[in-house]
Amino acid sequence: MKRIAVLGGGESGAGAAVLAKVKGFDVFLSDMSPIKDKYKEWLDKWQIPYEEGHAHTEELILNADEVIKSPGIPLTAPLVMKLMQQGTPVISEIEFAGRYTDAKMICITGSNGKTTTTMMTYHILKEAGLNVGLAGNVGRSLALQVATEHFDYYVIELSSFQLDNMYDFKANVSVIMNITPDHLDRYDHKMQNYIDAKMRILQNQDQNDSFIFWNEDPIVTKEIEKRKPLRMKLIPFTGKTLKEMGDKPLTPGAYLKDGKMVVNLVDQLIDIDMEDLPLPGPHNLYNTMAATISAGIAGIKKEAIRKALKTFKGVEHRLEKCGVVDGVQYINDSKATNVNSCWYALMSMKTPTVLILGGKDKGNDYTEIEELVRERCTALVYMGLHNEKLHDFFDKQGKPVADALSMREALEKCRAFAKPGDTVLLSPCCASFDLFKSYEDRGDQMKAIVKEWMK
Repeated sequence: MKRIAVLGGGESGAGAAVLAKVKGFDVFLSDMSPIKDKYKEWLDKWQIPYEEGHAHTEELILNADEVIKSPGIPLTAPLVMKLMQQGTPVISEIEFAGRYTDAKMICITGSNGKTTTTMMTYHILKEAGLNVGLAGNVGRSLALQVATEHFDYYVIELSSFQLDNMYDFKANVSVIMNITPDHLDRYDHKMQNYIDAKMRILQNQDQNDSFIFWNEDPIVTKEIEKRKPLRMKLIPFTGKTLKEMGDKPLTPGAYLKDGKMVVNLVDQLIDIDMEDLPLPGPHNLYNTMAATISAGIAGIKKEAIRKALKTFKGVEHRLEKCGVVDGVQYINDSKATNVNSCWYALMSMKTPTVLILGGKDKGNDYTEIEELVRERCTALVYMGLHNEKLHDFFDKQGKPVADALSMREALEKCRAFAKPGDTVLLSPCCASFDLFKSYEDRGDQMKAIVKEWMK
């Protein structure tokens, strides 16, 4: 009997362990942190041995035939390096799960927009009546769903960390929203390493598959040129109008024409009034284009797509309005864990803005938002344990600034800076792990405090 070891006991790892057990492997799971009760219940139900809360027992892992690594564990972790040095395959949960399903895979990545695009695509497919599962960075473990359910389609959000350990997995539809600097601390501070990880979503695609991408992204378009000839069908989307393109429509592709978003799939033309798009802002136009193209490829017709878009709500922690206090609008954009996400958020601000920045820096270059901060922000609050880089970059603008070591302290300082008609925006550019459990925890704390103030 082949032995599978799983590193990490969260959603991804516990799900992978269940699938391995269902498929008849000898399974062992190890997590250096405490495992949540929910996942312990899975492991106990399936009689999977595990350890938690202490260093990995190496002799129980190094003897595995294959190791499934949770995406949060870096390739440079000492035990992972030992496994690779001795030739033990180290794979991701998605790679493992893909071996045991013939479902069509719609896979979405990008530095920004991937969660909204994933949720919107899933919503359209589900509302149209397709038998579809949601997995990856959102939804439930793909491996657990493969082990215990059956779907004809999966919509999967993939991070660069998940793509790092995917080798034979194939996306029927791949989507790259954009590529901007992110997680560079994980990639030896080399942008090309991060780019290469994102582009892995294309591996193994053939002439029966499709690749959807933003036509103006300089990195993605450069990488496409480097990789030509590509076998899959290329389907770009753009924010340009047909007139701006010299009356040469993208065929196939998505563009703007006469106040409409137009998706031309050759065998189907989908046009939707801009006023009927579910979410505001140029970034959400791109998200909607990518989701609509994906749905069209899955065979969903125009009217069903239009109907589904009317009922789609935005993603939690992404430009989420929390409430108005003393005439000031509070917006939770905690999911903006990189600089480009904050750029999109600031682009959508229509009123003077007090901006909360900070957290665990991932090698950020704040130049991208420098002018927007100068033009649209009236004050800055730095919320983190190490704010020196933020002070060095932004203080020279001469705006009021303050430091905070908790969400309550940050919001109280914002409240002092803000005037009626202003916006307080949490769009931190950074990971949350210096002060919070997760970006969700960070956003939830903001919402709870604003709700409290509104009483």
